Amino acid sequence: MTATLAHAVWDTEERRELRALVRRFTEREILPSLAAWEDAGAMPRSLHARAGALGLLALGFPEAVGGEGVHLDSAIATEELILAGGSSGVVAGLFTHGIACPHIASFGTPELADRFVRPALLGELIGSLGITEPGTGSDVAGITTRAVRDGENYVVTGAKTFITSGTRADFVTTAVRTGGPGHRGISLLVIETDRLGVHRTALRKMGWHCSDTATISLDEVRVPVSNLVGPEGSGFRQIMERFGSERLSLAVQAAATAQRCVDLTIAWARQRETFGAPLATRQVVRHRIAQMARRATVARVYVRDVFVRWEAGEDVVIELAMAKNQAVEACDWVVNEAVQLHGGAGYLHGVEVERHYRDARILGIGGGTNEIMDEVVASRLGLDG
Repeated sequence: MTATLAHAVWDTEERRELRALVRRFTEREILPSLAAWEDAGAMPRSLHARAGALGLLALGFPEAVGGEGVHLDSAIATEELILAGGSSGVVAGLFTHGIACPHIASFGTPELADRFVRPALLGELIGSLGITEPGTGSDVAGITTRAVRDGENYVVTGAKTFITSGTRADFVTTAVRTGGPGHRGISLLVIETDRLGVHRTALRKMGWHCSDTATISLDEVRVPVSNLVGPEGSGFRQIMERFGSERLSLAVQAAATAQRCVDLTIAWARQRETFGAPLATRQVVRHRIAQMARRATVARVYVRDVFVRWEAGEDVVIELAMAKNQAVEACDWVVNEAVQLHGGAGYLHGVEVERHYRDARILGIGGGTNEIMDEVVASRLGLDG
């Protein structure tokens, strides 16, 4: 598919209307309170309900579980939220169901979907995904959290960390070991956070301040067998199948953040005067902003192209990894230059480019680090030892 066709898919009349809806929501419901949420370390549950009422949380989920639209619509909502002045931190906290619920929607029973997915899409419940452990990150096959069968329950013991929305979550779709070592012993189990033995500790982070994060300890937590997502031993495959959408979402966030910082810097350069003339008249500034725009545009065009091909079912594993790293690389460079060109103002807490500078740092870590993405590419190029 050509870049022109991919762009056209992103820019239909209906999707322009979706962008307008998201922009109004962002300007009305997010921007007035974003600074306060960052200071508080979390956003209110009521924001989920308001987003759910507009159908924004249902985007990208099948109609059978209460969803509407396709993954691309969810990506457009993410992109526009950031372009309208929101942040990737808001995306992380508000759309956590996008990583907590897809496994249940695809592999869980209808009863599980009714209990967890439908309420999450309405903003009535908040879900998290629990994979990373204190001693295990990208090596999903090495998780140690154990779920031992005891009659009609599993007894779960272990810990999960870096859990997005972990302090507010009502349930956590959790990777547990129900079998032997390696990936074949991993299952997914939905664990309600009000169960006896669930303990949560909030974590403070460099960025994403409005998105709460936690370590969750599981001390002999009894969970019904009916909370199992798919067959025992299928958890690793389910997780791997969802990594594509998570990585593309982060790529969209990175590209949108880069573009937002280009827009902010252009406005700043036009209004900020030094030595009697606007910054925009200085050749070094003009060229730097031109470079920022080039990198942001190249990243956006490539990410959009790969997204459309992925949604169409093409095998784009290598391109997906490249797209994430390309977007993250562009974003890292652009946010750094945005702060530099804003001068001292760019270093002040609460100035928007400062927020994007902080928030951008996680994008090359979450969903598979830059190094993991390079390893995916190298492997697909036949460079395995």
